[in-house]
Amino acid sequence: MQNKSKKGFTLVEIMIVVVIIGLLVAMAVPTFQNVRETSQSKMILNNLRQIALAADEYFRESGTTTATRADLIGNDKYIKSLTQVAGETYTFPITTSTKQLSATPTDGNTVEYDM
Repeated sequence: MQNKSKKGFTLVEIMIVVVIIGLLVAMAVPTFQNVRETSQSKMILNNLRQIALAADEYFRESGTTTATRADLIGNDKYIKSLTQVAGETYTFPITTSTKQLSATPTDGNTVEYDM
């Protein structure tokens, strides 16, 4: 008589694995989205900080009181390029009386930087 061994997984075992994977994904996705949003906000804040520093330098060197995007960003300007991470728009022009810079990403959560 031959011994027949049953190899493989039962339907219940496969369903349990699928449920566990589903739970892990359900917990991981919101965490990933939160980390992504935080990372984007910090990158936008860093861009605003660079714009503020470039504007200060531009004001000192040019003696003017207003700076546009074209005055600050470009290959031969104070900032070579500005990487947008969330389709954000930056507020220009900047004047010497500007106290706060802001950027608005496509999600609508404005990021502000106090000069």
